[in-house]
Amino acid sequence: MKRSTRVVLGLAVAALILGGQWLLQHVREAAVTQGSRAATVPHDRLGALDFTPCDLKQPLSGATTAAWCAPFRVPENRAAPGGRRIALRLALIRSKAAQPDPDPVVFIAGGPGQSAIDSYPQVAPALAPLLQHRNIILLDQRGTGGSNALACPQAEKAAEARAPQPGFDAAQVEADTRACLAEVERKADPRDYTTTDAVYDLIALRKALGDPRFNLIGVSYGTRVAQQYARRDPAGVRSLVLDSVVPDTLVLGQDFARNLDAALKADFALCTGTPACAKAFGDPWTALLQLRDKLKAAPPTVSFPDPATFAPTTRALTADRLVGTVRLFAYSPVTAALLPLTIHAALAGDYAPLLGQSALIHRELGGSINGAMELSVVCSEDAALLKPDPRDAGTLLGAVFQQQLGAQCAVWPHGALPADFHVPLKTATPVLILEGQYDPVTPPRYGAEVLKDLSDGRLLIARGQGHNVIGAGCMPRLVARFVKDLKPKTLDAQCLDALGPTPPFVNFSGATP
Repeated sequence: MKRSTRVVLGLAVAALILGGQWLLQHVREAAVTQGSRAATVPHDRLGALDFTPCDLKQPLSGATTAAWCAPFRVPENRAAPGGRRIALRLALIRSKAAQPDPDPVVFIAGGPGQSAIDSYPQVAPALAPLLQHRNIILLDQRGTGGSNALACPQAEKAAEARAPQPGFDAAQVEADTRACLAEVERKADPRDYTTTDAVYDLIALRKALGDPRFNLIGVSYGTRVAQQYARRDPAGVRSLVLDSVVPDTLVLGQDFARNLDAALKADFALCTGTPACAKAFGDPWTALLQLRDKLKAAPPTVSFPDPATFAPTTRALTADRLVGTVRLFAYSPVTAALLPLTIHAALAGDYAPLLGQSALIHRELGGSINGAMELSVVCSEDAALLKPDPRDAGTLLGAVFQQQLGAQCAVWPHGALPADFHVPLKTATPVLILEGQYDPVTPPRYGAEVLKDLSDGRLLIARGQGHNVIGAGCMPRLVARFVKDLKPKTLDAQCLDALGPTPPFVNFSGATP
């Protein structure tokens, strides 16, 4: 579901890790002397880039991450190198090794629309084993975070201030999109913020680092970036890890409705198959449809304490808000386990738990997804190919995504799309594909589709898990072993057998009655 001008594709937090063979020079040099006092500024020179110590702030937190940062500028439009140049936020997380292996790791977030640096704290535990031998490079994709973010705060604030209305209003969506575009165009040309533009930024980064080869690890939309990079610069790729993969053939949004229904029914089967849950809630799918219809007929306005600030809050609970919240909670097995209980409570008239969860997830998502950059990607790469599908009729999500995206992309400028963009990637590069059994947006069949064109690939399915599984169970150790040995087909993955679904909650204390 989307809010204001934000296209929430639900590809969740994505990560793209690029490692390469480069010459790491640990240099400590004296800096400028002021008067009689000399200041020593430590720095690492990597290729042509000088990295100096910095602290990376974490969104919605006072915590910071120690890192090394370097300035990195690129032309906004590579066809006009004399035109506007943009600064991309670049950072390095140092390896624990005295002499790191010559192929660092570069983490790039997904969305599309997420910042690599802002997203890093969430994936840091999953990437920690890689730091034993390699550095991690973070590059905010252009249009996100600190890389000339395509922000339109005034338009978003105005859209958020309006009371939610049932149904789809194309004229209002177009008006909101025009307002956002007017803000964005003051400092950027949205046509130059596509996946292809981001890939060429990474190629420029590789050159600046001394032409290393990269180990690419992408999560969700990040897997699109990784595959496109492997297509444009195959000599620069040592390995690929694709977590919750988006096949190059996929049009984003074409399967959203049917994938969500399938994942929810599988999640709810865990409840109906558990005696305590089935006794407490019956069939959660039927209850969800009943609740949706109830909210369509008469959306209530509910007062509840804000779950983050505890301040009194009043909000309307519409059917659209219900579907959006349920969809995003299906991404994680832990939040999916709460759905039968929350739906049951709301159907009985207790809306506070559902609205509290909605407030939490939309606050987090609103701070992590750049909706305007997302439009630049999807309007350029997918919108023209996204067609109504009769199979979506009767699904929970329905055709709302196609309708809203169509209205937005009728206004938003479109960038150029390479002719081979949606052609499957065929490569002999070692590839490890990770999928979650209950993923509501990139199901395991996507991984199987990509695997068909790989001569040295392997698909691992994390039992009972949802979207973004690089941090599940022993997966971090398996990824680190793969990146070290580059032997996907002989990788011992028996430790994944310990994974399983989160038992459905029967009360807010847990799964036991």
